Amino acid sequence: MKILYNIYQICFALPVLLVLTVLTALVTIIGSLLGGAHFWGYYPGKIWSQLICYLLLIPVKINGREKLHKRTSYVFVPNHQGSFDIFLIYGFLGRNFKSLRKIPFVGKACESAGHIFVDRSSPKKVLATMRQAEASLKDGVSLVVFPEGARTFTGHMGYFKRGAFQLADELQLAVVPVTIDGSFEILPRTGEWIHRHRMILTIHEPIAPKGQGVENIKATMAEAYTAVESSLPEKFKGMVKNEDQDR
Repeated sequence: MKILYNIYQICFALPVLLVLTVLTALVTIIGSLLGGAHFWGYYPGKIWSQLICYLLLIPVKINGREKLHKRTSYVFVPNHQGSFDIFLIYGFLGRNFKSLRKIPFVGKACESAGHIFVDRSSPKKVLATMRQAEASLKDGVSLVVFPEGARTFTGHMGYFKRGAFQLADELQLAVVPVTIDGSFEILPRTGEWIHRHRMILTIHEPIAPKGQGVENIKATMAEAYTAVESSLPEKFKGMVKNEDQDR
């Protein structure tokens, strides 16, 4: 079965997905230029991500979507298991969102759609990023940040960086921990072939701000980390240092 699946990938799924990726990027860029970046920056990518999972025969399960309020903006903080994380988030989170990083293969489309790219070269540039995010996050449009900042090599979580939590604290938005499980088995960071495996997206209870400042940031980071880790399989629990996070 594994050999047949690899043949299916090479001969059918991947060529079709390449065409879909180009078309999605073009539709997003053109649609955003014509107006309505919130719409064109979300729905084409959502459909593209869903089709990638369907064409690669990857089953998906979502838990906890009912915990979110429809027109409330949040800062979502998922763990970063692998390359398929973004397809799971974009296709199945069910929220219009901006991202603080470029999504692979469609960077220009992300730029046209108003995704927020962090410039960490100076405190002034970071502050400018916060102001840009504040202008974008309204009427239920949310932010997704991978707080580890790098994909895992082992399936275990690394430590959380402060950026997403500082932004949530600055804007007084609730942080929503999100657990991604299964992406590591599909295509680990050091892998070359896609493996068919179920992905599970677990949305945890939003963590409302309990004040503002350093103590709120620290408490939210700790609570979010515990929540995300709680829905991982036992074999992936426990922090493992990822040297890429320090770059």
